[in-house]
Amino acid sequence: MANISIKINLRQFKHVFKKMKGKDGNDIDVLIIPVEANNLFLGEKGVYADLTAIEIKNKSGDSKDTHLIKQNLPKEVYNAMTDEEKKSTPIMGNAILWSRQEPEPQQYNSEQFESSIEGPDDDLPF
Repeated sequence: MANISIKINLRQFKHVFKKMKGKDGNDIDVLIIPVEANNLFLGEKGVYADLTAIEIKNKSGDSKDTHLIKQNLPKEVYNAMTDEEKKSTPIMGNAILWSRQEPEPQQYNSEQFESSIEGPDDDLPF
């Protein structure tokens, strides 16, 4: 399995960023993100953003980033956009694919395999 680190800049969504009073009376930073205006969708257990990780083909410098994150838009919204609008959709964040560990192929001993099959040669054990 591969490990992936993902960072999303929530300020790429349409938003309001302001200070508000918390329960204890102290100011806290608050990010308000409207659901519909950002093409987010309400599910049974939360509010979701549909995102895609796009592999970076020509990495620059010493960046560890392997993917950039963009938002998938509903088909009708995407089709209504001009080519310029499509190209200018914001990069929402980045991802780093840290490792890929492929499982080792299992080695079988022919004696092990033959001894596990019972019955005539044309009957499969499953």
